[in-house]
Amino acid sequence: QVQLVESGGGLVQAGGSLRLSCAASGRTFSSNAMGWFRQAPGKERELIAAITWRSGTTFYQDSVKGRFTISRDVAKNTVYLQMNSLKPEDTAIYYCTSGSSFGPRPDAWSYWGQGTQVTVSS
Repeated sequence: QVQLVESGGGLVQAGGSLRLSCAASGRTFSSNAMGWFRQAPGKERELIAAITWRSGTTFYQDSVKGRFTISRDVAKNTVYLQMNSLKPEDTAIYYCTSGSSFGPRPDAWSYWGQGTQVTVSS
C-alpha cells in the first residue's frame, strides 16, 4: 500500500500561483510514477501532469503546459505541482496519484490521495 497526502490547495485570484504537495509513504518503491489529476464539477477526472521517480520524465496536458510544473524530491518522497498564471477554469479538486506508469485514465493508476480544492476567482 502507498499512502498519499496532498496539501497546498486554496483560493487564489486569476493570474496567481499555488504550489501543491503530495507526500508519499508506505510501499513507495512499488510506484514508478506520480501524477496529478483534477476534477471539476460535472466533468471527468483528467490527468494534467505526471513524473517518473527515477528519471524525472514528465508529462503535461496541453491546457497546463507552460503554466504548471511538476517536480519530485526523491529523498522526501514528495511530489510538487507548481501552478502559475492560474485561470478560473483551473478550479477543481486536485488529486495526487501513484502507479507503475503514465496513463491518461484514472483506472491506470493504483493509489490516490484525498484531494485538495483549488479555486481560482476571476
